[in-house]
Amino acid sequence: MAASAFGFGGIRFSKTIPLSKYIPPLQPHHNNTFFSFFPSSSSSSSSSSSSSINFSTKPLPMSHHKHLTINGDEQNIIKPSPLFVDDYHNIDQQLLDNIAYDALVWASLHGLLMGDKSYQKSGMVPGVGLMHAPFSLFPTSFPESKWKQACDLAPIFNELVDRVSLDGKFLQESLPRTKQVDEFTSRLLDIHSKMLQLNKKEEIRFGLHRSDYMLDEQTKSLLQIELNTISSSFAGFSTLVTQLHRYILTCHGKLLGLDSEKVPANNAVSQNAEALAKAWSEYNNPRAVIMTVVQAEERNMYDQHFLSAVLRDKHGITIVRKTMAEVDQEGEILPDGTLSVNGQAVAVIYFRAGYTPVDYPSESEWRARLLMEQSSAVKCPSISYHLVGTKKIQQELAKPGVLERFLENKDDIAKMRECFAGLWSLDDSDIVKKAIERPELFVMKPQREGGGNNIYGDAVRDTLIKLQKTGSQEDAAYILMQRIFPNISAAVLMRNGGCHKDHAISELGIFGTYLRNKDRVVMNNQSGYLMRTKISSSDEGGVAAGFAVIDSVYLT
Repeated sequence: MAASAFGFGGIRFSKTIPLSKYIPPLQPHHNNTFFSFFPSSSSSSSSSSSSSINFSTKPLPMSHHKHLTINGDEQNIIKPSPLFVDDYHNIDQQLLDNIAYDALVWASLHGLLMGDKSYQKSGMVPGVGLMHAPFSLFPTSFPESKWKQACDLAPIFNELVDRVSLDGKFLQESLPRTKQVDEFTSRLLDIHSKMLQLNKKEEIRFGLHRSDYMLDEQTKSLLQIELNTISSSFAGFSTLVTQLHRYILTCHGKLLGLDSEKVPANNAVSQNAEALAKAWSEYNNPRAVIMTVVQAEERNMYDQHFLSAVLRDKHGITIVRKTMAEVDQEGEILPDGTLSVNGQAVAVIYFRAGYTPVDYPSESEWRARLLMEQSSAVKCPSISYHLVGTKKIQQELAKPGVLERFLENKDDIAKMRECFAGLWSLDDSDIVKKAIERPELFVMKPQREGGGNNIYGDAVRDTLIKLQKTGSQEDAAYILMQRIFPNISAAVLMRNGGCHKDHAISELGIFGTYLRNKDRVVMNNQSGYLMRTKISSSDEGGVAAGFAVIDSVYLT
């Protein structure tokens, strides 16, 4: 989208007029600095390699100003150049420095913070070793039509998760080979099997989901990366980064040629909190609490505490945080099925842990997971919802005719199939052969969440050949997925207090909230979004894992 230049046409100058008269001023620390908006020689090329930026508040030399003659007198005037939304590397260096400084101040004042891993207690004690969460300094462009497509898909995927979760036979029969070679998935399936044997019915079914997409540059298609059904994180931080970007563009948008209204509103944290509150209400025990299941060390605790704060302040609900080991030590199921932890009845169990094998270092954690599943508490997610989010089930649902097993609406089915990327089992010898020949076109994915687990490039070929030579059944632990090649854009990334220019790709996540009580659908909504951006040379994309930054959308 072309940006319009910001000029001073029609104004009669009798002296040099401060730019702050027309644009919201920066904070006092800038010491009346004037800014140039012409690209400097050091940052004019978007093809340069990654670079860091040092903050400076020195006044610009007058040579950076344009000159205007009015009534015979030469006057100084700052005239900005037009900017395109993906041309962030061409922003004048000093303007960039000052925007970055203000963004870091804003992040600190508004709680866009994580624990700094260099501090030993930063993941255990709140307020110790704080560092701003990694974020993009400016929003990333995204076609409005594809944005609407992603949002419209959220309620359909919510309903699909619920329908598939009720088909215990499908879940068990889709994952038997995976169970043989993947101990983690096997243990989850064992718990699911026990619930089937007990004929345990989840009358209140609740999900906080996030469906992640990339926009394929060649086909211009919106393609799904994965569907997250457990610990769908960053509702709090994504809301804050959207607010930060709107603030930046409100202050500087005219100079940059960008409109803050093009950044769509994002109320993910309040909408996720509202869903948790409604699940608590459906449980119908006003003395019960919501229990967040957390990892023993969690540098991302502040994103979780945002939800807790909204639940407490807006909905008046008590939230407790427990590790699975603590649930095992303090938990019991009362005769009526109520889960009691440390003497408190639990209405809703919200999992922000339990999605990775490292969360189960001993049998204590597995006992806790089974105990919680056997209780009457509302689970977010239940064991069946959790299994629906595995990569193998994603691959099974992409097979011809499978969606028709769960959905009746042909338009909904067509919409879902349109966003499915290529997904294959490793027992498909033709696909395996193609992946060995052209590994750069595929990604190998295990049944894992959290970032840092996928296999790319030559490692795909090496892994497949190794599996073929050994003749093991370990191939059942993986699926093959079409590799998506999104647009690469110029980005400015904020990490560890530094401002870095780089070339990046982005992934859009759409939150969905779903709540059903028996036959009554209480809620089925699209509930905010998460944009994540990473340097284009990085294969992995987790923010907490250190690969990506939090971003927002600029609609084009």
